[in-house]
Amino acid sequence: MTDNSEEKKELVPNSTEAETEEKTELVEHTEEQGPDFSIFQPLKDMLIQQHRPEKDIKEIEDAYVFAAKLHAGQYRISEEPYIVHPVEVAKILTDLMMDKHTIIAALLHDIIEDTGTSPETIKEHFGDDVLNLVQGVTKLGKYQFKSKEERQAENFRRMFIAMANDVRVIFLKLADRLHNMRTLNYMAAAKQQKIAQETLDIFAPLANRLGIGKIKAELEDLSLRYLNPEKYFEIAQLVALKKAERDATIQVLVEKISQILKQHKIKATISGRSKHYYSIYAKMKRQNVAFHELYDISAVRVIVDTVNECYEVLGIIHSQFKPIPGRFKDYIAMPKSNMYRSLHTSVLGPKSKPIEVQIRTHEMHQVAEYGVAAHWKYKEKGSQKANADTDIQFSWMRKLAEMEKDVSSASEYVESVKLDLFSDQVFAFTPRGDVIDLPKDATPVDFAFRIHTDVGFRITGALVNGRICPLSTKLHNGDIVEIMTSKTPAPRLDWLNFVVTKLAQSKIKQWYKKNKREEHVTLGHNMLETEIGKAKLDELVKSGELKQIAESMNYSCVDDLLAALGYGETTVNKITNRIKKPTDDDQPVITHTKTKKSKNDIVGLEGMLYYFAKCCTPVPGEPIVGVVTRSKGVSIHRVDCPSLDNVPEERLIDIKWADKGLNKTYIASIRIDVQDKMGILKDVMIELTECNTNIAYANIKSNPAKKIGIIEMGIEVDNVSRLKNVITKLQSIPEVISVKRIQGTSKTKNEPASMPKKKK
Repeated sequence: MTDNSEEKKELVPNSTEAETEEKTELVEHTEEQGPDFSIFQPLKDMLIQQHRPEKDIKEIEDAYVFAAKLHAGQYRISEEPYIVHPVEVAKILTDLMMDKHTIIAALLHDIIEDTGTSPETIKEHFGDDVLNLVQGVTKLGKYQFKSKEERQAENFRRMFIAMANDVRVIFLKLADRLHNMRTLNYMAAAKQQKIAQETLDIFAPLANRLGIGKIKAELEDLSLRYLNPEKYFEIAQLVALKKAERDATIQVLVEKISQILKQHKIKATISGRSKHYYSIYAKMKRQNVAFHELYDISAVRVIVDTVNECYEVLGIIHSQFKPIPGRFKDYIAMPKSNMYRSLHTSVLGPKSKPIEVQIRTHEMHQVAEYGVAAHWKYKEKGSQKANADTDIQFSWMRKLAEMEKDVSSASEYVESVKLDLFSDQVFAFTPRGDVIDLPKDATPVDFAFRIHTDVGFRITGALVNGRICPLSTKLHNGDIVEIMTSKTPAPRLDWLNFVVTKLAQSKIKQWYKKNKREEHVTLGHNMLETEIGKAKLDELVKSGELKQIAESMNYSCVDDLLAALGYGETTVNKITNRIKKPTDDDQPVITHTKTKKSKNDIVGLEGMLYYFAKCCTPVPGEPIVGVVTRSKGVSIHRVDCPSLDNVPEERLIDIKWADKGLNKTYIASIRIDVQDKMGILKDVMIELTECNTNIAYANIKSNPAKKIGIIEMGIEVDNVSRLKNVITKLQSIPEVISVKRIQGTSKTKNEPASMPKKKK
């Protein structure tokens, strides 16, 4: 059974006790009777009205008879025969114009789990395609799980994978969930809340991603009704109170637009519509406003024949009604990821009340209501399974299958899907114009991994809208992103601090796990030693306790645990929390956590506040001098800095770099004069990558008259020797004219300050 598994007693033998407790559906057994065709008749009428072939209607009717006999004697909590549920699911799918195999699968979708019918029997009577669909929506029956949560996570994982192979599976699941939500009032309050939250978290976003506006809106409204009934009925009452006034305003606008369009000889269907309750609730919550402060509760929808007429109507409406600035959205030129297309504008209507107007073609309206189902095509010969790669250009569906390879548990997989696919989205473009959809706050690194894993591993920099940006830059809708890559893979572990997609996170961790094992074992050892002390760590290793801790955390040996700690898969706290605490008879081994003394990278400024001057950006190895400032402490300059010429001698302090480095990098500013040639910036980036050097900021200018380009950038180096090495390497590029050190350039607000950074 699908979503109703929480409503029925288990009929399959050998079910677990936990399963049986979940199912509370009333089940009675009576003498077998012939199927009740009055239940099937409304579905049959719909099929006839849609002019379905008689052969298809007969096959669907045979499936009803088959299912009705198997479900005979089973009743829902509402006390209606259980067969009503599959028929209602089939009616929802028929309204979506789904193919006969999907409708047949809807009628049969509970028989494997609830009647003990074998998959072979379904295959024999209805074929492979129907069997695959039924199995795609059938919940796990006889498997043992540690908890209900684990079972449900695995159910969702299976559903997402099945959906990636055949999107009709999710149509079945959505229709099944919608009917269950319509009858949720018969369930206990706790189950109502649980199912409603699940619907809001997973099924409504899925309907949205598939573009099925009708189902999305109803699922959201029903979820709100059970999750926040007080707010639901409050909004319903407020909407009802103002309905007459809104309807009158809308009617005036509809009539006026209709007259104007007739004058321009444009055929159009014009109607008013209201936002659904959850949409109103979400907007009130998001904008922190009261109901009476919302001005787009209602909208006018204009449906015309062609795209050209959409824009013509927009111009006419703007010429007759004052448009509200900032409220125009062109989803025709820039469709949503779920294929939604329409023009949206807000104008001041009668009595100067703002009203939203939506303009679209009949085809766009079908897609807005039915989403993917409006484009779904079926093969007449052989299997009716459609090809998702050709019929639906939904790359995110294929990601469902890819994600499954990168996670270790069903729960993690479901969380990844919710985070990557159902969060707020950002749509960025490749230089060729391909759209890449990403979660909110995604970065160029996430963008690169979404294009291809290899691109993610080799990214060295990114141009966002033609301007070089740090890899941690958050992308926005409409950004054009060009990825720069090196010849060899060189991902950085500190990328994990800002990437947001699970794909990027898991691939970076996998690469480091495979390629940098020894380094991470050492790093993990040092991290643990710093936390608990060398003596305690040695004791844990010798006693075998650290090995036991490793095994308890699912690592085969101590080195695997330390490596995982080194590349960020686990944390020091998770390990130390498992260390046995000393008993009263024992001497305490660890009395406190060691506190590291702060170290200075400058000798002569111990305990003093200081910062590095941006005018000359000194790096270790260069002679330096301190300048006492009035409020910011000591400013550190190179001794040859021109800004020292007018500084009184009494404000200067003799200082020098500490002998031992502190594993920090410092930003040095350089200027590179190059021949103005295509691809030169990429060559510079690759050379810097080969030198293992990060770029803090960059400004690019060109001089067309002299045919030269000027690149000013800040690069991170740990000493002057490395800086000289980088300059030498850059000078070896044939198109580079010169490289020289310059004073720090002024940054824009998107560029980081030239302050020392600790290496990860």
